[in-house]
Amino acid sequence: MPAKSRFHRLDAFTKTVEDARIRTTSGGVVTITSLIIILWLVWGEWSDYRKVVVRPELVVDKGRGEKMEISMNITFPRVPCELLTLDVMDVSGEMQMGVMHGINKVRLSPSSEGSRVIESKALELHKDEAHHMDPEYCGECYGAPPPTDGAVKSGCCNTCDEVRNAYASISWSFGRGEGVEQCEREHYAEHLDEQRKEGCRIEGGIRVNKVIGNFHIAPGKSFSNGNMHVHDLENYFKDETHTFTHTIHHLRFGPQLSDVVIADMQKKHANSGPGGWTNHHINPLDGQDQTTNEQAYNFMYFIKVVSTAYLPLGWEKAAPRPGKFDELLGTTIDGNYKGSIETHQFSVTSHKRSLQGGSDEEQGHKERIHARGGIPGVFFSYDISPMKVINREAREKSFSGFLVGLCAVIGGTLTVAAAVDRAVYEGANRIKKMHSN
Repeated sequence: MPAKSRFHRLDAFTKTVEDARIRTTSGGVVTITSLIIILWLVWGEWSDYRKVVVRPELVVDKGRGEKMEISMNITFPRVPCELLTLDVMDVSGEMQMGVMHGINKVRLSPSSEGSRVIESKALELHKDEAHHMDPEYCGECYGAPPPTDGAVKSGCCNTCDEVRNAYASISWSFGRGEGVEQCEREHYAEHLDEQRKEGCRIEGGIRVNKVIGNFHIAPGKSFSNGNMHVHDLENYFKDETHTFTHTIHHLRFGPQLSDVVIADMQKKHANSGPGGWTNHHINPLDGQDQTTNEQAYNFMYFIKVVSTAYLPLGWEKAAPRPGKFDELLGTTIDGNYKGSIETHQFSVTSHKRSLQGGSDEEQGHKERIHARGGIPGVFFSYDISPMKVINREAREKSFSGFLVGLCAVIGGTLTVAAAVDRAVYEGANRIKKMHSN
């Protein structure tokens, strides 16, 4: 048997001759309608194929020896910059007292005058390297041992700040520096009086070990006394208007994400269903206000930090982020970067109490009794979660799925259209026969 006849027997698509075909007006209408429906459904299939969704995963965080950036912008309208100190410590034993690198203090006018910016400086507000002094000059430390780190001249106290550090090293209270030559030369007491009614904004970033730790903003020079962390509070309590009322404009763990990146994340999370991601999910303390009229009062924030990675489509092929950005504080990830984004989310609970102790009846908790004592200020204790959230971008539908959907749309629509056309044709014929009879 010829090969041609074998294939004839396998043909599932039998044809009719042209003369046996009948074209009708109703068939044309059904055909146009079905083509419109096919185009609409094909566009829907294409949109679904192009749609990017975010699929969250929860894994164990296996990172070791990592650093974490903490960025802050906090305003204290009733404490002058001269009195504020930022200290950082963690369970690894690392302690950063009087942090100066990456952080600025912005002097603000009294709140009654609108809290306008007066000047912005690093935390060393009154550092005086005494270039005008005799090169052989060696200032007295007034009974305290000379500071070993950061001194202008080894074995000497040539500036007021060095005398203060020397006093702090042996847990001595410093006060206003009366009778201290260096402080009188630098007008330290006059600076205190000048700034007494001012406010202060702490802004910038610090880099810490990615372990359990805390940082706090409290008044006075800080020092360690045995196992205790202590602040010199003498100048803080001399003015009754000083309180730790504050506004947290932002507190962030991890790099800054640009508005373009955040908007793109929100859009893709919205595609994944209800509960789309917002910036508030990352930084829940942004815009937080706390007020008190007591001097001896502290605020505590207990933060649980969760490592979070965001993996865009094609992140494996993207050029790695330059290493210099990992070393710089305050760098921003913009929309041009297509690689993986390593950041952190956090949840927070807060607590506040008077250092005088007593009942918490004013807050509606008669049964709660506060302990007495402590340091006034704002304290942030952070804990690192052992889990890591990975938000991975993915296509909602694969290309093969798109092709299957395309075939189903075309085949299904044409089949239904053929059935509709046949029904219309048969119905029209029956009506004609009824009228002819």
